[in-house]
Amino acid sequence: MSGESIKDDTMEMDMENRMISASNLPEDEGDNPLRPRVFTEYIGQTKVKENLSVFINAARLRGEALDHVLLYGPPGLGKTTLSGIIANEMGVDIRITSGPAIERPGDLAAMLTNLEEGDVLFIDEIHRLSRMVEEILYPAMEDFAIDIINGKGQGASSIHLPLPRFTLIGATTRAGQLSAPLRDRFGVVLRLELYSPEELALIVLRSARILNIACDQEGALEIASRARGTPRIANRLLKRVRDFAQVMSEGTITLKSARKALDRLEIDELGLDMVDRRMLESMIQHYGGGPVGLDTIAAVIGEESVTIEDVYEPYLMQIGFLSRTPRGRIVLPAAYQHLGIEYNGQLML
Repeated sequence: MSGESIKDDTMEMDMENRMISASNLPEDEGDNPLRPRVFTEYIGQTKVKENLSVFINAARLRGEALDHVLLYGPPGLGKTTLSGIIANEMGVDIRITSGPAIERPGDLAAMLTNLEEGDVLFIDEIHRLSRMVEEILYPAMEDFAIDIINGKGQGASSIHLPLPRFTLIGATTRAGQLSAPLRDRFGVVLRLELYSPEELALIVLRSARILNIACDQEGALEIASRARGTPRIANRLLKRVRDFAQVMSEGTITLKSARKALDRLEIDELGLDMVDRRMLESMIQHYGGGPVGLDTIAAVIGEESVTIEDVYEPYLMQIGFLSRTPRGRIVLPAAYQHLGIEYNGQLML
């Protein structure tokens, strides 16, 4: 197993029970009824939707398969959902897999040869494809053909197999880790951005209707404001708030019931959970707010270094609570204010 795979698998294990993790959890799997099926149901990502609609309509007018599409951005923003919508709008079937699941070139070859004309092949976490598998993708994407080596040694022969014209949709949270030859073969490259609280509130209201739970605008906005700009987290929080509302608030999600439920879940008004706050408080109390080394932080709060670097830190940096410097991590004044701790220091950048 590669170092990258070990790193990703470690993160998945560490985030297993973290409700505000943007990564896919078991409860998000399967035929999710909350997942939009067409563009009219998909809220947010306006520019992405508008551009995709143009590309899809143009491909249909020409009677061609859609060009290969790369979707990148933080986890939980709807890359898998968008791939399903693209297939629906094109009127074709979709095959779904992931980079780690394709272990050998033969696995990919089997999938490619089973596609029909115009079908969509969606590869999640495409940055985790092995180099040998990636080599098979190059001619498949560019020439719609693959070469299979039959036999070994002097008796080996190459079989040239033409493929139907298909659309590859790759999704990744780490576009920078894609090799240049693979990235250059995507004709459509789109970045998904974090959602505003207002957009997430619309998603929460839509999901509440599907789940048959009463939810008012203020209650939806309260859930949305604590969802870190991520629909996956918003829907997950809605399900948990629904439980509290049905047991303690006569089945209706209001501002009061949502706030009470989220406080019980220890998710504050900015979407920070207990681990986020413990990390910041430990850095302030034990190290004067920094600079603190990554390994030191990991040892103090009992988390893996890779989890802190790839899961906790990005959001804290986005909201201006944490900074990475050559000397280590530093807690910024905004975090002190949020935690109710007086800031008397001077930043040591």
